Amino acid sequence: MAIRKILMLVGDFVEDYEAMVPFQMLLMVGHEVVSVCPGKKPGETVRTAIHDFEGDQTYSEKPGHNFAVTGDFDDIDAASFDALVIPGGRAPEYLRLNDRVLDIVRQFDASKKPIAAVCHGAQILAAAGVLEGKRCSAYPAVKPEVERAGARWGEPNEGYSNAYVDNNLVTAAAWPGHPEWIRKFLEVLGTRIEP
Repeated sequence: MAIRKILMLVGDFVEDYEAMVPFQMLLMVGHEVVSVCPGKKPGETVRTAIHDFEGDQTYSEKPGHNFAVTGDFDDIDAASFDALVIPGGRAPEYLRLNDRVLDIVRQFDASKKPIAAVCHGAQILAAAGVLEGKRCSAYPAVKPEVERAGARWGEPNEGYSNAYVDNNLVTAAAWPGHPEWIRKFLEVLGTRIEP
């Protein structure tokens, strides 16, 4: 298996499972994952939030763990990475205001490198203008942004457990979709796990 170098964009109040679980899963299969956050240096952390589906009209939110930043955002060279992961939570709503974040996303898209986004991560994709004509899923509250960005909506199933692939883009609605989302992302990366 070719080891891939993967960049993960995080910020304060990123969804806990959507940062920690993909980070750990990708490391587990042997890839290198570098997490970065504007304004934070390696060794610093971002606070996370846990979003649960408890029968309310939207998800509930609880404090999560601290998640370690492992790379320096200011020194990131997108060309040195093979793929990009964008978790959801509340972080994307303000990360999309950072011009450098949007430029990094555009570089990955222009190079046709794999991009995996989950939940509110699609807000960054929409703001970067990389969704035109692509099928994209996200948390349903983000559907208007995804469609206005020119994407075809990927409808989440009842349990939010499905994921969509459109060329280099792999998206899912929320953390319950991790198994399918990460499996499909690994396929796009060319990663094979053999028994």
